[in-house]
Amino acid sequence: MNTPQTGILAVVPDHARYISFQLSDRTALEVTLQAIAAQADGERVVVGIGLSVVEALGQHIPGLLAGPRIDGSLVDIPCQPIALWLWLRGSSRGELLHVERHWVELVAPAFSRQHSIEAFKYDTGRDLTGYEDGTENAEGEEAVAVASVMAPAADALVGSSYVAVQQWLHDFKTFDAMTDAEQDNTVGRHRISNEEFDDAPESAHVKRTEQEAPTPEAHVLRRSMPWSAGNRAGLVFTAFGHSLEAYEVLLTRMSGAHDGIIDGLFGFTKPVNGAYVWCPGMRHGQLDLRALGL
Repeated sequence: MNTPQTGILAVVPDHARYISFQLSDRTALEVTLQAIAAQADGERVVVGIGLSVVEALGQHIPGLLAGPRIDGSLVDIPCQPIALWLWLRGSSRGELLHVERHWVELVAPAFSRQHSIEAFKYDTGRDLTGYEDGTENAEGEEAVAVASVMAPAADALVGSSYVAVQQWLHDFKTFDAMTDAEQDNTVGRHRISNEEFDDAPESAHVKRTEQEAPTPEAHVLRRSMPWSAGNRAGLVFTAFGHSLEAYEVLLTRMSGAHDGIIDGLFGFTKPVNGAYVWCPGMRHGQLDLRALGL
């Protein structure tokens, strides 16, 4: 049976690069995807396929969308569809520079690079605001069930994952002007102890994204990492799931489309791009692209 790409379930690395590509040459698509499947190990290089590639191949991945589009959202949620997504994971910036060079050249026959975002682990896995990220993540077999498609789905889909990726840009001047209590109320947790408090306002992030609150429950596996470029910085939000439904439920609540209450995070940070992709599972040590007709 297929298994998820191992980098999805592993802890976030010390350094990473998120690279997005657009489809540039349909005639070279099949051979390029086969080269990707042969070289990607799913651990140091996690691969995601966008809707435009699926459609170019005349195939269908159930539930795959190009990116977030939340009806009734009270905030701007950008959608910038991508064709190919690579999450490069490593231990040093220099290492990943050379890995990125290799992969950009490998996929060049069919794909052109759109964005490259340099990310890193901060402290023990915190956002640059100092708050711990992914505190409600499932672990072990529960994490596998949350993050990947399980049987009895079609064999070629088992072990695959749906991924929501958003790059958030923080306004640190606004955040720093808030008192400690205001910051904690915005998140709904104490920054130092990481404990949630029951009397947090309904706009607190933990209230907006409480995975047990919706019916059915909306669980995702977060693997987000901070990013920086010059004096700009924020968080690359990355959520894996066995579908996109849970993430869309949470984003609907964050955006105010559910009940008119906007997540307090929007007071000091905002998404500047966002897309959905599908990560094939691994079969016999390679990416399983049978669902794409390959």
